[in-house]
Amino acid sequence: MTTPLDMPTVRLAKRLAEDLPCSRREAELYIEGGWVTVDGELVEEAGARVADKQEVVLLPNATLDEMPPVTILLHKPAGINGGVGVVGSDGKSALSCLRPDEIFTPDNVAPSSVTRFLKRHLIGLTVTNPLETMASGLLVFTQDFRVARKLVDEAKTVEQEFIVEVTGSIAENGLALLNHGLPFNGKPLPPMKVSWQNETRLRFALKNVQPGQLAHMCRMVGLEVVGIKRLRIGRISMGAMPVGQWRYLQGYERF
Repeated sequence: MTTPLDMPTVRLAKRLAEDLPCSRREAELYIEGGWVTVDGELVEEAGARVADKQEVVLLPNATLDEMPPVTILLHKPAGINGGVGVVGSDGKSALSCLRPDEIFTPDNVAPSSVTRFLKRHLIGLTVTNPLETMASGLLVFTQDFRVARKLVDEAKTVEQEFIVEVTGSIAENGLALLNHGLPFNGKPLPPMKVSWQNETRLRFALKNVQPGQLAHMCRMVGLEVVGIKRLRIGRISMGAMPVGQWRYLQGYERF
């Protein structure tokens, strides 16, 4: 938003409070909630400056209710940092993918029910289940402590599904060992479900997976990992979401 340089300006919250009228605090809440436009452009900063001739509009259905926290599902591309602490090959974090022009709308979701993108949705996000830089697939960011508690504090109860591309020849009894019998970081791993999808792809379904664990397990049975893709966390799958795109978790969805 730009204002004419030769015109006096006031804070948007002050202008809105006078126009409605309402209290200054109520005006700030409307603005921060994404309910106010200036000359047709959404403005979320209560301290933005506006000129007298600019049009300030409170959108229909505006509410003073507290904005609920959001949870974001991203199809992370391989090669960028997925929260493990390893910088991607191009120096980018997965957060850089969360642009409004990359929002994905599933076919079964009505456009009217899609969460409106607001800048505040990108503040205070927690990565719940990190992915290695070389891996792709479902990555979850959340502002919601309930989701963080489920996926982080209760990680041992939430199953994740991966497709792992491998090369090499698997050791005798290797598939059975992948299902149960291998250690990681000096501790025995619990049973999991591992099966061949085709000659070069393994499907892993396991809980509380740790960074580096899948590659380590494959090496122990004579296989080298070429690629890793996470398809699902709990009951939430990536579905048809294209690589690099993201969407909001819908209110009815549960991990």
